Amino acid sequence: MDLFNINRRRFLHGATASLALSTLGAYGMEVIHPAKPFRVALIGTGWYGKSDLFRLMQVAPVEVVALCDVDKNQLAAAAKLVGARQKSGKAPKLYGDYRKLLAENELDIVLIGTPDHWHALQMIEAVKAGAHVYVQKPISVDVMEGEAMVAAARKYKKVVQVGTQRKSTPHLIEAKKNIVDTGLLGKISHVEMCCYIHMRANGNPPVTTVPDFLDYEMWTGPAPLRPYDGLPHLRWWRTFSEYGNGIMGDMCIHMFDTVRWMLGLGWPSKIASQGGIYVQKEGKSNITDTQSAVFEYPGLNCVWQHRTWGTPNNPDYPWSFTLYGEKGTLWASTMRYDFIPAEKEGQKIRKDVIYEREKYPEDLTEANIELNAAPATRLHMLDFLAAIEKSSRPVADIEQGHISTASCLLANLAMQLGRPLVYDPVKREVTGDPEASKLLARAYRSPWVHPDMSTL
Repeated sequence: MDLFNINRRRFLHGATASLALSTLGAYGMEVIHPAKPFRVALIGTGWYGKSDLFRLMQVAPVEVVALCDVDKNQLAAAAKLVGARQKSGKAPKLYGDYRKLLAENELDIVLIGTPDHWHALQMIEAVKAGAHVYVQKPISVDVMEGEAMVAAARKYKKVVQVGTQRKSTPHLIEAKKNIVDTGLLGKISHVEMCCYIHMRANGNPPVTTVPDFLDYEMWTGPAPLRPYDGLPHLRWWRTFSEYGNGIMGDMCIHMFDTVRWMLGLGWPSKIASQGGIYVQKEGKSNITDTQSAVFEYPGLNCVWQHRTWGTPNNPDYPWSFTLYGEKGTLWASTMRYDFIPAEKEGQKIRKDVIYEREKYPEDLTEANIELNAAPATRLHMLDFLAAIEKSSRPVADIEQGHISTASCLLANLAMQLGRPLVYDPVKREVTGDPEASKLLARAYRSPWVHPDMSTL
C-alpha cells in the first residue's frame, strides 16, 4: 500500500453513522466525524480561498453555509462553483461583511483566504464566534497581530491551522522521515532557502473609478487606502507593502517554516536582512526585487535569498531549500527532493511530487488549481480535522505559523532599520531596541482597531 494513500471507510458508531478518514503513514491518525456535516464558511473567495475550500470538501462531509467577499462578481462566481459541488444542493448565503456572516451563522469551521492585512481581525473574530479556523499564510502583517492571534486561539480553545501545507507534502514528509530524521545528512550546519521566480507585479495602471461591484473601502479595511488603480486580486495587492510583506512574507515563510519543522527549530536567536529595489524600478511596486536574510541559530545559519529578475542558481530548484550536512546535501522543493551523499560511493535518493489526478478527476477541470499542491492541502485539511476531533494541536498550529511569519516580518524590519534584530517572544519586544519594538505593530486605519491581547 502506498505510504501516503488516503483510505475512506464508513463505520457505524452506536446508532450514529460516521465517516472515518485515515491518513496512513503521513500522521498515523484516524479521524471520526459525526454524520452531521461540518458547517463551513469561507471568507475571501478568490483563487486560494476557493482552492482550500474545495480540498476540504473532497475529504470531509461539509455543508458550506456561507461565503463572504467584497467583490460581488467574485462572490457570485464562487457561489456558483460551490453550489455545483454541494452534496445537499443548497446554495450558500452570501455576504460582503465578514462580521455579519459570523454573527448570523453557527459555524464549525471558518476558512480565511483574504489578503494578509485582513487575517488577524478575521481569525480572532472567528474563534470568538466559536469556530475552528484554517487561515492562510502569512498569518499577519505585523508581529503583534500574530501574538494576539495565538492568544485568541488559546483563550477560546479553538484549533487554528495555518496554510503552510509543506508540512503535509508527501515527498517532504518522506524526506524528513527517511533523510533528516535517520541522520543521513549527519550534522547540519548550514541551510539555504531561495525564490527566484519572477512573481513581482510591477505595472503602472492609471488611477480609475472603483467599480460598483467592489467595496474598495471594505477591501482596504485597516490598511492604508491607496488610490484605486484596478482590481487588486491575485498578484497585484501583493506588490504593495501596505497589504503584505513582499516576497519575504509570501514565499520565504513557506520554506523557512518547512526547515524549522524538519530540524525542530524554534525562534531564531538573531535576524538580519539586506535588500531593496535594485533592478525593477519602473513600476509602482514598493516591495523588494532583491533581498537576503539570515536567521541565526546556535551553530546554524538559515540563509534566504530572493530575486524577481535574472536566473536561478539551480534551474531545477527555483523556489526551494537546501540542507547542508557533513554527510550529504538535501535539495527540496514543492516538486521533488534530491539527496546527494558526500561520499562518491554513496547512494543518491530522489523523490518526485505525488499527484492524485486519477483519484480526484475533478482537479483537472478546476481553474488555476496547483495540481502539485492539492494532495498536500488535502492532507493538511485532514490533519486540521484530526486536531479538532482530538482537541489537539495541528501540524501547522497557529503558534508555529506565528514564529515563521514573525521571523520573516522581523527580517523586513531589520532591512528597514539597517541592523540585526533579536526578538524576545516572552517580553514581546526587540531586545535593546526601543525603535524596533515600536514597529512591531502597524498603525490601523480608522475606525479599525489593532487587536490587543488584553481585550480579546
